Amino acid sequence: MRLVIIGAGFAGMYAALSAARLRDIQGVSPEELEIALVAPEPTLVVRPRLYEQKPETLTAPLLDVLKSIDVVYVQGSAETVDTKSRMVQIATAKGTRKSLSYDRLVVATGSRLFRPNIPGLAEHGFSVDQLDDAIALDKHLHGLANRPEKNGRDTVVVAGGGFTGIEAATEMPARLRKILGKDAKPRVIIVDRNNAIAPDMGEGPRPVIEDALRKLGVETRLGAGVASLDQSGVTLSNGEHIETETVVWAAGIRAAPLTQQIPAERDNFGRLLVDRCLQVPGVPGVFATGDAARAACDDVGNYALMSCQHATRMGAFAGNNAAAELLGVPTKPYHQKAYVTCLDLGEAGALFTRGWERKVEMVGEVAKKSKQEINTVWIYPPQAKRAAALASADPERVTDL
Repeated sequence: MRLVIIGAGFAGMYAALSAARLRDIQGVSPEELEIALVAPEPTLVVRPRLYEQKPETLTAPLLDVLKSIDVVYVQGSAETVDTKSRMVQIATAKGTRKSLSYDRLVVATGSRLFRPNIPGLAEHGFSVDQLDDAIALDKHLHGLANRPEKNGRDTVVVAGGGFTGIEAATEMPARLRKILGKDAKPRVIIVDRNNAIAPDMGEGPRPVIEDALRKLGVETRLGAGVASLDQSGVTLSNGEHIETETVVWAAGIRAAPLTQQIPAERDNFGRLLVDRCLQVPGVPGVFATGDAARAACDDVGNYALMSCQHATRMGAFAGNNAAAELLGVPTKPYHQKAYVTCLDLGEAGALFTRGWERKVEMVGEVAKKSKQEINTVWIYPPQAKRAAALASADPERVTDL
């Protein structure tokens, strides 16, 4: 029997850990149940931190962890999935193709930044979506120091006033002063079509965010979108032109394209609709998890967000349940009633909320310490020690806040 997991992000990593944990509990050997993880590199990209400086350091190796729990790593990119023949076609780094059959499949392919067809965005826009994107932005920012102080050199426009946009924008003033000199006066502007910053956060946390933006001198342009980009800067939908050499696009994400190959229903974000055990209805043997799945967290109408907090726990349930079907033991319905947000606000600290109603629990430096612990400890892979690694993936306890 073979369980194939596509993706080495938070959901894929925990799917592998959890499946191996159940296999170990059931006393089944790796020869009887092979668990294979397919990804271009055996590396976890710590995507929630890509708004920070030195993005090239924001990865964690997975190979030793996978070896310690007897998970086979298959290097390559899954290009096609045939759910009728239960076959995955993989493109290797060497340009060859190979096929991998499965008895159960976990789709943990994550998400990608949504880039609309805005004139000039592809040529002149940056992002912090993937590792290469963040590295390109960081290289560009460092290159500003060698350019003349004109044409909006010290101005950064961030398109998108959600989580990613706010964290990228509030980090930017200190980041630019480090590059351009402590006496530099960087100008950072958030542009968002909504009439309020952080539209998903609600009324409770918003004053904290607005206060942080004021302290940092971050401007906002609300009720307007980006109409076009060119070498001189960005033009907004209200006609305003902002001179800048740096536009960071942070306006929305969609499930990775591979989900479109699964013959099933998807939501507006491209996520596969799944049942409570994270199976894809009508597609035998296929589970979806993390940003690839739209899953109910509880019985009162809350659904998992496209975040590492939900991906880790969803991954643990998906991996456990895929293995459980093969091993003939009961599956576990996914549930995640606990929900917190911890939003980095740069030198203004952070914001920590609890619950779907986002009740503010911590602000400023106290919240910042929690954010730093989450970013540098909690979301990293477990140690490459078999017992500890397997224990970390109990679905009922992963991210139990």
